[in-house]
Amino acid sequence: MRNKYFIRSFIIAAIIVLISSFYYLPFYVSKPGMAKELEPIIEVENGFDEQGSFMLTTVRMGRANIYSYAIAKLSKYQEIFPIKAIRNENETDKEYNVRQLHLMATSKLAAIETAYKKAGIPIDYDYNGVFVLNVMPGMPAEGKLEAGDRIFKVDGNEFESSEQFIQYVSGKSVGDEVTFAIDRYEEIQEVKLPLERLKETGKVGVGISLVDDKDIVVDPTVTINSEDIGGPSAGFMFSLEIYNQLTEEDLTRGYPIAGTGTIDLNGNIGPIGGIEQKIIAADKAGAEIFFAPNEKGASDSNYRAAVKTAKDIKTKMKIIPVDTFDEAISYLKNLKAK
Repeated sequence: MRNKYFIRSFIIAAIIVLISSFYYLPFYVSKPGMAKELEPIIEVENGFDEQGSFMLTTVRMGRANIYSYAIAKLSKYQEIFPIKAIRNENETDKEYNVRQLHLMATSKLAAIETAYKKAGIPIDYDYNGVFVLNVMPGMPAEGKLEAGDRIFKVDGNEFESSEQFIQYVSGKSVGDEVTFAIDRYEEIQEVKLPLERLKETGKVGVGISLVDDKDIVVDPTVTINSEDIGGPSAGFMFSLEIYNQLTEEDLTRGYPIAGTGTIDLNGNIGPIGGIEQKIIAADKAGAEIFFAPNEKGASDSNYRAAVKTAKDIKTKMKIIPVDTFDEAISYLKNLKAK
């Protein structure tokens, strides 16, 4: 009888644990991710080999249940964020994922442009339309357009940029109808929508936020297989790996080099979130050098947070502050070969 009682109690407890693990709290938890070598991910046609390696670093981010929340509370290098700190207001899970993947796509374009410009190789762009990032509740696009839709024509017109697209639509009047030609999961559709006045800007529109969909054209060609890695924080390290494959001089000097930071079209390196977790990931992967955004010496910069974490975990990894792509290249050119 006692054994049956214990078995029944165990089963009930297991069911409670299982069910409660699917109950999500209004928080996200981030924790150290991985440091991943970029040479297998990035391939420049007929590119040069390297003796060391450049690595991107990631954090693992997910919705918190009661167990992951409790563990994060007790962990020094896990962070808890309220949903509003991660996702935009009224942003769905799908819209959030689309936004993260687009940020990664944008960082790829900026990394390629930065590296090819530095190498003195011309670039060009093919414009394909605009991507829908978000759909505003209560506006005409709700239920008609989705995050990830590619709009490539408006009223039969093609455009050279999202600015031209917005200018065309905002030049119409409230109540006018526009016809969008969209590509959704490689299926072409036409969607006709009336225009309304947007509360935020006062302009007319259908209630979407959007970004350019364009391809960069370069020779030699470059392929970046980032799979499902989202966000813009790998852009800077992408640019280093691309440039290193474009030029005969091996800038790794035989070292495993990790880092993080956004990159813009002018080669400026921007701050990211989760620098502490990325330092831990890089140290575990055996990196000897880590590039951290310096933010022009700000007291709360990524670089200062990285140095503090490196001291806490007693790593021998050298933390290098950088503000621009050119600064990183200069450091590497002066680095003594291993």
